[in-house]
Amino acid sequence: MHNFSVEELKEMARQIRRDIMKMLMISKSGHSGGPLGLADIFSSLYFKILKGNPKNPQWSERDFFFLSAGHLAPVWYSTLARAGFFPISELDTLRKINGRLQGHPAPPKTHGLPGIEIASGALGQGMSIAVGCALGLRLDKKPNHVFVLCGDGELDEGQTWEGMMTAAHHNVDNLTAIVDRNFCQIDERTETVMKLEPLSDKWRAFGWNVIECDGNNIEEFLFAVDTAKKVKGKPTVLIAKTFMGRGVSFMEDDYKWHGVPPNDEQGKKALSELAPTKYGDFITFEWEKE
Repeated sequence: MHNFSVEELKEMARQIRRDIMKMLMISKSGHSGGPLGLADIFSSLYFKILKGNPKNPQWSERDFFFLSAGHLAPVWYSTLARAGFFPISELDTLRKINGRLQGHPAPPKTHGLPGIEIASGALGQGMSIAVGCALGLRLDKKPNHVFVLCGDGELDEGQTWEGMMTAAHHNVDNLTAIVDRNFCQIDERTETVMKLEPLSDKWRAFGWNVIECDGNNIEEFLFAVDTAKKVKGKPTVLIAKTFMGRGVSFMEDDYKWHGVPPNDEQGKKALSELAPTKYGDFITFEWEKE
């Protein structure tokens, strides 16, 4: 679909972060921290890694991507718009009634967006869906690859571990899971709410190949994905360590920004820290017209 250089991927990630801030400033509702932390991963996926066609989202040879933690939707919406799946101007409709950019993502058949395969938001279900998709592709002898992204707090959900066991039992090697390991969830640090460590050892015990990487380092993430796709006979998980609120000093690594949007003053401060990019920027936001 796209084949950006590493520098272009970094520029796009910065633009995505600006989009997230503006969307949330307009909607005055939504999640800030997680989406900001994932901008580097989403930029890498949609502008380097995934096979796809924004002009034909149901292209039979596409790679499949599932966002299990649906509340992280703002980063996905920005990425899909920048990748050409729908107009960038539509980003200012986040969470508006009858709009396509709802609080949790949905596909076109349920008044959602092209490029989205399923509705998500009920935590823990994405892994099972991704495993089923990967098994179906294997039965059809198709080379498409499946990616699923889960939050680390989401791993508190038992269904995720059931899906993990199923994937390993069936040697589903056309599946790569990504865990957004930012150590934050809605009301505390993950290790306070429900201890996850030693997380890598747990995935290995469930039969997965494990690769740890820095999810905010694009070069390292790209290398991890390339390595994962070469592994045969078992599924691979990338435990990608990120910082919630990445790029915005007063939000970074603070769980309290999990589900809170910035007010106008905070949003403008955040945007001042996120340098404009060569890919352009929005000019249709009401607060910018003042």
